[in-house]
Amino acid sequence: MEKHIQLPLTEEVAKSLHAGDSVYLTGTIYTSRDAGHKRMCEALARGEELPFDPTDATIYYVGPTPAKPGQVIGSAGPTTSGRMDAYAPTMMSVGARGMIGKGARLPEVVDAMKKYHGVYFGAIGGAGALLAKCIKKCELIAYEDLGAEALRKLYVEDMPLVVIIDSEGKNLYDDGKAAYLASQK
Repeated sequence: MEKHIQLPLTEEVAKSLHAGDSVYLTGTIYTSRDAGHKRMCEALARGEELPFDPTDATIYYVGPTPAKPGQVIGSAGPTTSGRMDAYAPTMMSVGARGMIGKGARLPEVVDAMKKYHGVYFGAIGGAGALLAKCIKKCELIAYEDLGAEALRKLYVEDMPLVVIIDSEGKNLYDDGKAAYLASQK
C-alpha cells in the first residue's frame, strides 16, 4: 500500500504502517550515524538533554556529501543501519520512533521497535543523488567536528521509502525470503 506521511511520526501513524508499505515522508527528519549516536547515548547516560527533541522523531542514517553551489545538500544515500543497532534501543526509549537506512537489524532493535512502536524504513542504497532531491532544507545542529556524521535537521518532501520492519516486528526481509523459498517448492 502507498501512503503519504506528514511527520512527526506519531505512535498512531507508526501503528498504521505495515512491512512492505511504500511511503512518502514529508516533514522534519534528523541525520546521524554511529559517531553521532554514540555521543547522543553518552549524553543521555550523563543525564544531559539531546541537541533536538527526539519525541516522535525520525532519524536518517546518512553522512551526506558536501553541497555543491546552489544545492541544499550533496548526495545523501543511506548508511548500513546495523552500525546504529547498539544505540537504536536507547534512542527509541527517549522517544525517537522512525529510522531510515539500509540492511538488516538485530533482534534487540526489533524488540525495542515493538516496545516503543518504532518503524524502520528502507531507503535505496546507491540512490543518494536522487534522495537528495527530496531534501529541501538542511541545518547543522550539533557535532560539527564529526563532518559528514554531524547531526543535521532536514526538511524533506515526498521522500520515497519502504517500511521494512513495522511496529509489530513484521519484517519485509524475512517475509520476502519466506515467500521466495515457498515459491521454489
